[in-house]
Amino acid sequence: MEQANSIFINRELSWLDFDSRVLALAKEKAVPLGERLKFAAIFASNLDEFFMVRVGSLYDQTLLKDNKPDNMTHMTASEQIAAITPRVAELQSK
Repeated sequence: MEQANSIFINRELSWLDFDSRVLALAKEKAVPLGERLKFAAIFASNLDEFFMVRVGSLYDQTLLKDNKPDNMTHMTASEQIAAITPRVAELQSK
């Protein structure tokens, strides 16, 4: 089931939305260069942690025979990974 069909926001996609806002601050010319570098480092660190913890956990769930949907968003781990992949590719291209 798609995230749009739920009144809840998927926490993984929300994390990527937050990272997108951090990256936008890193690209903002009005922000002093030192601060922009800090935002870029925060973005990179967040993305590393995201894959190590969140995506790793989702992948582990896909290996289970009983791949139940999330109680809030009704997305399975496979559906969440499928939704995450293009968002991460977009962020990395920026």
